Amino acid sequence: MNLRVPEDLDRRLEKLAAEEHTSKSALLLQGAELVLQRHARRREISEGLEFVMSHDAELLTRLEDA
Repeated sequence: MNLRVPEDLDRRLEKLAAEEHTSKSALLLQGAELVLQRHARRREISEGLEFVMSHDAELLTRLEDA
């Protein structure tokens, strides 16, 4: 896979990679993993909220009226 990175981002990655004693590729892989984890968490939260709203709708209505 080839990836074209804007010059400014490339310079910033180069600096961070040097500071962290790693490669730009490793940093980009870490970033991709973080994005995937964030989306998975959002999906889990959304699914959990949907579950609560559908299974506890009556309870939520009673609490709303209390």
